[in-house]
Amino acid sequence: MKKQIFSSTVLILIVILFVALSSALFIIPEGRQAVITQFGRPVRSIKNAGLHYKLPFIQDIRIIDLRILSWDGYPNQIPTKDKKYIEVDTTARWKITDPLKFIQTVQDERGARSRLDAILDGVTRDIVSGHNLVEAVRNSNKIIETLEQMKNKVQAQKEEGLIVEEEVVGEIEKIDIGREKLSELIIEEARKELKPLGVDLIDVQLTRISYEASVEQKVYLRMISERERIASKIKSYGKGEEAKIKGKTDKDLKKIQSLAYRKVQTIKGEAESEAIQIYAKALNKSPSFYRFVRTLEAYEKTLDEDTVFLLSSESKFWKILQDGKL
Repeated sequence: MKKQIFSSTVLILIVILFVALSSALFIIPEGRQAVITQFGRPVRSIKNAGLHYKLPFIQDIRIIDLRILSWDGYPNQIPTKDKKYIEVDTTARWKITDPLKFIQTVQDERGARSRLDAILDGVTRDIVSGHNLVEAVRNSNKIIETLEQMKNKVQAQKEEGLIVEEEVVGEIEKIDIGREKLSELIIEEARKELKPLGVDLIDVQLTRISYEASVEQKVYLRMISERERIASKIKSYGKGEEAKIKGKTDKDLKKIQSLAYRKVQTIKGEAESEAIQIYAKALNKSPSFYRFVRTLEAYEKTLDEDTVFLLSSESKFWKILQDGKL
C-alpha cells in the first residue's frame, strides 16, 4: 500500500514538474519578440529568438512581430488647397520598436492598425489639403526645365535667322515640393503621434489619386489637351531643328555641286585643249588623213542606219568608199 502511495506521489510530482516546465519554458521564433506579463501587467520584453523561461502559472507571454508590417488605408475624399476634391489612397510600412509601450497602449496589432487608420488618415488629410493638387501628382519640375532649355535653344536659333516657333513653354504650373516631399511630411508628422505607442513609421506612399466620377472625365480631357499642347510645342521645336538641318544640308550640297561643276569644267577644258593639240599635230603631220577622218565623222553624225541614198559612180563619197582616200 505504501509503495502504491509512493508511486502515485512520484507520478503526480512528475506531472506537476512537467506542467511547470511546460508553463515556464517557451520558444520565440525568428522575426518575433515576446513581452512577459504578470497578472496582465508587462514586466519585461525579450527580443532574441530561441528558448526562454518565465515564472510558471503567474506569468504569460505575448508574441509580437519584429518584422516590417504593412498598412493600407481607405480612399478618402480630400479637398486640396486649390479647391480640387480628390480621392487619395495611401499605403504604409511600420514596425514595433518598443514592445512594452506597444502592449500598454494598443495591446495588439489589431489595436495598432486601428490607431494607424486614425492617425495616418488624419495626417494625410491635413498635408494634402494644405497643398495644391499638382504637388500630389507631379514629383519635380523636370518637364518645365526641359522645355525651358528647348526655349533657350529656339531663341538662339531665331537670333541666327532660323524661323521657328518662339514660345515653347506654355502655362504649366510649377511645384514647390512634389509628391515625394508630401510623403516625407506625412511620415514626419505621423511619427510624432506613433512614437508613444512604441511604433515606428518607415514609409508612406500615395498609391492612387483620383477625381470624383462626376468630374473625372472633364479632368482627363483637360489633361489630354494640356499634353497635346506640350506635344505641339515640342513638335514645333523639332520642325525648327529639321529646318536647320535641311538648310545646312542644302548649303553643303550646293557647295559640293559647285566644286564638282568647276572641277568637271576644268577637266573638260583640259581634255578639249589636249584634243585640239592632238588634232593640230595630226593635221600638220598628214592633212589629207585628217580631212578623211573628219569627213567620216561628219557622215557618221549625219547618216543613221535607216538612211537610204543613191550614189553615182562620179560621187566623191563613192570614191572614198572605193579607193579609201579623198
